[in-house]
Amino acid sequence: MMQYRCIAAYLARGGLIAYPTESCYGLGCDPANRTAVKRLLKLKQRPQKKGLILIASSYEQVARYLSPLSAEQQSRLRDAGRKAITYLMPVKRNAPRWLRGEHDTLAVRLTAHDYARRLCKGVGSALVSTSANISGMRPAKTYAECQRMFGKHVWVLPGRVGKRRQPSTIMGWADGRILRG
Repeated sequence: MMQYRCIAAYLARGGLIAYPTESCYGLGCDPANRTAVKRLLKLKQRPQKKGLILIASSYEQVARYLSPLSAEQQSRLRDAGRKAITYLMPVKRNAPRWLRGEHDTLAVRLTAHDYARRLCKGVGSALVSTSANISGMRPAKTYAECQRMFGKHVWVLPGRVGKRRQPSTIMGWADGRILRG
């Protein structure tokens, strides 16, 4: 994708994007842009208290939000991404409430989905990654569905959704408890 600079600039201005992930299209924005996150939540009709998932191509892209991890823990996080596992990670005290909601953790996945991984790497940032839908409705699986659902509010990036039938598994980092399987 040759337009990473354009996408990065759009995200920096508070833009919202839809992009393919492991099981459906994701709806995302720059996680550091509070205004963009609030717009995304409003568009999706999702309460902030639930918190959001961040995807990244590397630990370095999410390190600013998380309590420090050892090299071994970073490897564990990378390996989990290959299995589409999202971990609820311990956060730094200054991790934004607009991302973690009412929780003291942040949902993070180092995505192994080729398109999403290249997108994060290309724009040089983690991305908010919530399913591309209105809360409670079926997530969009195609470019056309995203276009119909969000129209001009979102820049829909063309690409192919992965083969997973279910969204990522969400697990507690410390205890391994499955919250969504």
